[in-house]
Amino acid sequence: MNACTSLISALALSATALTAAAAGPAVEWSATTAMSASTGDFAPYFISANDGGKWVRSGLAALDLGASKEMDLSRRWSWGAGAEFMFGVFEGNDYRRWYPDAHEWSSRENRPAAAWVQQLYAEGKYRAVFLRLGQKSHKSRLLDERVASGDLTRGANARGIPGMEIGFTDFQDIPFTKGWVQIDGTVEYGVFTDDGFKHKQFSYYNYLTTDDVWYTYKRCYFRTKPSERFSLTIGMQNAGQFAGTTYRYSQGAVTGIDKRGFKVKDVFKMFLPTEGNGNAFYEGNSLGSWDIKLRYRLRSDDEISFVFMGPWEDGSGIGRCNGTDGLYGLYWHSAKPKPLIAAAGLEYLDFRNQSGPIHYAPHDSKNPPVTSHASGGDNYYNNDTYGSYSNYGVAIATPFLVAPVYNLDGNPYFAHNRARGFHAAVDGWVSPRLRYRLLYSWQEAWGMGRISTRYARIDNSAMAEATWDGSGLARGLELKARVAFDAGKLRGNNFGALVTISYSGDFSLAKSHENE
Repeated sequence: MNACTSLISALALSATALTAAAAGPAVEWSATTAMSASTGDFAPYFISANDGGKWVRSGLAALDLGASKEMDLSRRWSWGAGAEFMFGVFEGNDYRRWYPDAHEWSSRENRPAAAWVQQLYAEGKYRAVFLRLGQKSHKSRLLDERVASGDLTRGANARGIPGMEIGFTDFQDIPFTKGWVQIDGTVEYGVFTDDGFKHKQFSYYNYLTTDDVWYTYKRCYFRTKPSERFSLTIGMQNAGQFAGTTYRYSQGAVTGIDKRGFKVKDVFKMFLPTEGNGNAFYEGNSLGSWDIKLRYRLRSDDEISFVFMGPWEDGSGIGRCNGTDGLYGLYWHSAKPKPLIAAAGLEYLDFRNQSGPIHYAPHDSKNPPVTSHASGGDNYYNNDTYGSYSNYGVAIATPFLVAPVYNLDGNPYFAHNRARGFHAAVDGWVSPRLRYRLLYSWQEAWGMGRISTRYARIDNSAMAEATWDGSGLARGLELKARVAFDAGKLRGNNFGALVTISYSGDFSLAKSHENE
């Protein structure tokens, strides 16, 4: 672990210890035992998707322990803290690797650690502004990830990245608009801690690997008055990678080392995406999405919503030169308590255009013969300087695209980001104690724009999940089972199951001294 990561972890631990010593309301805790088995090299798509990267491996026996205290948004001052730790035995995978001394290909196992930190953070707020230190899992601001495929910039799919985040606790009224226009925003800076994973997975033959890379995330949304039947949310998400060191390889030999290190000015350069971000002659890799949500509340208080997320990788994507690329989702949520159908979603996803296959920037060369600029080749979630937009090989954004962790050939990038497909989901209750969820996805992919496959690779994935509330037998008892499969040449033919048994509860600290 590098010095920056150690410093951030120490800050989080110190802040957690200080807040734990203070008085406050209830602390919620949970203990979950999990067992999973699969016929494939990895767990099926829907067993692992949007669950913090915890259940990716084909077989595991794990214990998930967590505790948290939420901030009280009704108070002027409030604090929160949380911790979640994973322990267990996880199936490893063999990744191909080039050994130059022996001049041959072999393989090396990459197995998750027997214990890791899933979350560890402390946070506080004053009025509507919060500050957080540490590592916390995130959810999409616009999507319900129980029925959606996943956010295109930052969602619940991967493990959180340790760092610092400041922003609004929720949407806030903009002065002088009488509540008709609200704003929500956040800014985060952190440090990746997955260098060890990347070194174990990488083939060391072609492409690149990176060390000590920093992460940033920004969001700014505007929303019309939510109490009205119709509401519009519009804005942008912007993530980025910067600093660190890049090692480039070609046919097993190191062809270049870019030692950028970390400079304070990099923080300011990465605050807003600039023209050309993502190329070697500019600082950092910037990516994100343009987001729109239309929501209508029926007289029954049920809600129908439409969400569009348009991905971008550089200036061409920001300018929406990438055709129909994006997520188009239609969702329905019931206002009734525990109905047979509580929520449903239907999505179309398209990543085929990526601003065309050609990118030509005259600034790449001295005295270029052609001075015109052709902006394209966006290569979603991959970058020629910083590698893939992933954490421990798992996509930080949507799990719909096959992430680097699944590349047993040792390639550390999204190998099939030129894809399209559909996603459908239903969530509801069979009885007051039995909840279910059904997911289905179809996808076809053609590799990448620069490295395409001759034929489309197809995937069909489905999952059935049942959650039983066993609090009638024991307080806080919950049993959950997932059964899922993948079929096709994109993700392979996999069948697997995950079973978890959870106990949860809460306890009160001393009398609160938080300011009203």
